[in-house]
Amino acid sequence: MRIATWNINSVRMRLDLLLRLIAEEQPDVICLQETKVVDADFPLAPLVAQGYVHTHIHGMKSYNGVAILSRLPFAAQDVQHWCGKEDRRHAHATLANGIELHCVYIPAGGDIPDPAVNDKFAHKLQFLDEMTAWLGGQRAADQKMVLVGDLNIAPLEQDVWSHKELLSVVSHTPIEVEKLLAMQASLGWVDAMRHFVPADEKLYTWWSYRAKDWAASNRGRRLDHVWVTPPLKDALRGHRVLRDVRGWEPKPSDHVPVLVDLDA
Repeated sequence: MRIATWNINSVRMRLDLLLRLIAEEQPDVICLQETKVVDADFPLAPLVAQGYVHTHIHGMKSYNGVAILSRLPFAAQDVQHWCGKEDRRHAHATLANGIELHCVYIPAGGDIPDPAVNDKFAHKLQFLDEMTAWLGGQRAADQKMVLVGDLNIAPLEQDVWSHKELLSVVSHTPIEVEKLLAMQASLGWVDAMRHFVPADEKLYTWWSYRAKDWAASNRGRRLDHVWVTPPLKDALRGHRVLRDVRGWEPKPSDHVPVLVDLDA
């Protein structure tokens, strides 16, 4: 089973790029973040034509939004809301093979890493706390689960282009890292990407639009993640970060897709 996760930054704007991804990689399941469209306007027809007949769409106008598109049937599907908001950041579905798949878009958190003066950063920290408590209280480590998405945190030193320079930059601050690692520990989640790539090697999934030449400067961060619960660790067969997609035209997303292959 091949799962793709991608912060597409508007599914309607980048539908042709999504169809290209499908043609080249043939994922069984696609998880999207920042779809930026209400459910009724989601461009399903060309995706259904490609075999993605099982869909779990959870979107809103212009912002946020997550979606699970599958060639495999669902046994169940649901959504979660955090921080008293219904801002379309967490959808999950149980596949017919018994795997519960979570597609998550954690808030970016704004620019100032101080919850006392930045409501967006406060929201991000509360989101992490609430989701961690829910996972630890409502799910079990012996369940077969996969969690993917734009978690908007690069936790390890080699997940950013400069650990020293980004310690005070939202996405790599110590408090964010602490809370993300607490979430990971809640069920003993396995970081599937780092299962294949040692922690001392650079690994990025995002390059800013602000860079004049993103590839030359290579000031990336690993904001997109794939986690599996312990029962699926031995089922992991491979992963790829599709770096070249950052240069696809027209109008690439600032994130690239991540693929993971499982025996499941």
